[in-house]
Amino acid sequence: MTMPKSLPYHPYKISNLKNPAYSAGYLTEIFEEESGDLELGIMRKAFRDVFEALGEPNMSDEEAKLHLEKLDVLLPQEGIATIYALANWLKVLGLKLTVAVDAGDEEISANIVELAEVGNV
Repeated sequence: MTMPKSLPYHPYKISNLKNPAYSAGYLTEIFEEESGDLELGIMRKAFRDVFEALGEPNMSDEEAKLHLEKLDVLLPQEGIATIYALANWLKVLGLKLTVAVDAGDEEISANIVELAEVGNV
């Protein structure tokens, strides 16, 4: 009896991330990790995965390289300017940075109330 071969996870994840709603949910989950100690490496990997799915196919090689370089520069920075830079970085991918009401232990409804949008001027 032969075991069925497993499929590599990364291509499967990228195919799902091509859906902007799925990408937004994926990034939200990364930011809402229960540990409260979000590692820069995990965040960088999540943004790069979303970029691979949403941005890379729509950019020239040079544009893609510059966009990833911008991410590597802005992630380790601190301060308010970083929030706006990240919002602009996401906007190129068709996503936006938002603030929503924390539902706590309650199930979050499909209609999340957006309190603020950054980078959509």
